[in-house]
Amino acid sequence: MSENQNNDALSQALRAVGALRGEIAKALIGQDVIIDQTLIALLAGGHVLIEGVPGLGKTLLVRALARTFGGNFSRIQFTPDLMPADVTGHSLFDQTTRQFTLRKGPVFTNLLLADEINRAPAKTQAALLEVMQEGQVTIEGAAHPLTLPFMVLATQNPIEQEGTYALPEAQLDRFMLKIRIDYPSEDHEKQLVRQVTSNQVGEKLNVDAVGTIVRAETILALQRVSASLTVDDRVVDYAVRITRATRNWPGLASGASPRGAIALVRAARGHALLDGHPFVTPDDVKAVALPALRHRVVLAPELEIEGQQADQVLASLLQKVDAPRG
Repeated sequence: MSENQNNDALSQALRAVGALRGEIAKALIGQDVIIDQTLIALLAGGHVLIEGVPGLGKTLLVRALARTFGGNFSRIQFTPDLMPADVTGHSLFDQTTRQFTLRKGPVFTNLLLADEINRAPAKTQAALLEVMQEGQVTIEGAAHPLTLPFMVLATQNPIEQEGTYALPEAQLDRFMLKIRIDYPSEDHEKQLVRQVTSNQVGEKLNVDAVGTIVRAETILALQRVSASLTVDDRVVDYAVRITRATRNWPGLASGASPRGAIALVRAARGHALLDGHPFVTPDDVKAVALPALRHRVVLAPELEIEGQQADQVLASLLQKVDAPRG
C-alpha cells in the first residue's frame, strides 16, 4: 500500500473513531476515559472486563457501543445456576426430522455482555474461555466459528463478595483490558440527573440518542488499520521490559505472563489510532499499561492488608522502567 493510501486509510479511520466516540458519549456522560479504553480494546480486537459499583453505566456503555455499529448484541445475566450450555448453546434432537439440530447460545453475536460474570461458578465462566481465545464454540465435537467482529464485555461489582466466585487467572488473562469505572464529577452527575429526569417517566437510562453510524464491516476495517500501525523494535522492547519487571517487583506476589506484553503492544496500537498517530510511541504503551496489566498481577498480601491496590505498585514501576528516547 502506498504512503498516500496509508494516509487516506488513517484519516478515514480517525473520522470513524471520532464519530463512535461522540455517539457513545451521548449516552455515557462524563466517562470519556472509559469510552476511550473500550474503543481501544475494540480496535485491537480484544475483550474487556469492566469493574465498578452498581449504577455507573457499565451496561449502558455496552448497549451504546452496540448501537453505534448496528451489530448483533447479546446479554447474559450470570447467576449461580447458569450452565455452560446456557452460554454456548447445545444440540437438540428434532423429533420431526429425526436429526440433531444446533440451538445457538447467546455467544453467537458481535458484542456479548457478560453481566456480573463473577456470579457464575468456574465451570460456566470457563465456557467463555474457548470463545474468547479461539473465536469459536465446540458443541458435540463440532467447531462453530463466530461472526467477526466479536467482543466480550464482562462486568463485575468489586465490593459485593457474597454469592460470587473469583475469576480464575486463566479467564482473567483472556481479557485484554480491565477497565475501572469510577463516580462521575459533580458537574457531570448534575448533567446526568438533568438528562434522566427531563420529560421522562422512570429512571431508565436509554440509548435512543445514540445513532448507528458504521457497519460491522467498518469495525473490521478499523481493526486492520490499527494492526498495521508501525511499532518500532525499541517500543516492543519497552513493553517487554515493563512486563518482565512485574515478575520480581517489590509489592507484587506474581507478575504478568508474556500475554501481558502482547496486550500492551496491541492496546498501544489502538491508543495510537485513537490519538491519530501513524506509529506507536512509548507514551501509547504507558497510557494503556494500567488497564492492560492490573488484572495480570497479584498484589503482595501485606500491601493488600494495608489497603493498597495493584495500580499504585504498577504506577511506581512505570516511573522506574526507562522509556526509549528519540
